[in-house]
Amino acid sequence: MIDDEGNQVGVLKTPDALAFAQERDLDLVEVAPEARPPVCRVLDYSKYKYEQAQKVKQARKHQQQITVREIKFRPKIAEHDYDTKKHHVERFLRHKDKVKVTIMFRGREVTHPERGTAILDRLAEELAELGVVEQRPIQEGRNMTMMMAPSKAVLAGTVGQGEAADEVFTEGEQGDVASQALQSPLDEAAVEAVETPEARAQEEPAQPAEQAAADADDDAAEDADASADTAVS
Repeated sequence: MIDDEGNQVGVLKTPDALAFAQERDLDLVEVAPEARPPVCRVLDYSKYKYEQAQKVKQARKHQQQITVREIKFRPKIAEHDYDTKKHHVERFLRHKDKVKVTIMFRGREVTHPERGTAILDRLAEELAELGVVEQRPIQEGRNMTMMMAPSKAVLAGTVGQGEAADEVFTEGEQGDVASQALQSPLDEAAVEAVETPEARAQEEPAQPAEQAAADADDDAAEDADASADTAVS
């Protein structure tokens, strides 16, 4: 048995240990029931419970709790839907949460994992200021996942907390996000061909039929006048 000052009293019978604690208006608490003989301590049990609760509370204050969120994409997601989900990921990262980004494949879509990789790579690049890739894209069955964590700037509070403004997409930017990311560059030879004089001549609009007929009549009239002048002379 251990007394209220932390000193070892020795091995006592249970009635003697209880009497020892009652004399001091304290409680006899078994702290090591597995030991042989069991170890008991004389203390104020209510005070002991309060101190333990305070220690747990202080430990939670210094412990940073990380919540893992999840956002799911489809490999054929449209630009507008991608932008909406990207803003959700941005909001989670600003809130200092980790984000698990999942690409869900269906049917034969699973044979084109490069589409999912293209979406995840684009997302990581566009949110590089707010998050870092903690786990590179890996495919498990029909799902491809990537884990993003808040960046050091976000954790330090040096990044603004305002929501990002909505981006305006032109008509040419609509469509499949993965297809845009995987789209091949323009052929340089084709671009040069468009800029040649022959190509520009082909692009000039043809003259209307009425204008062509009028020009032909004017030419015929000029030839007739020239013939008449020659006859008179």
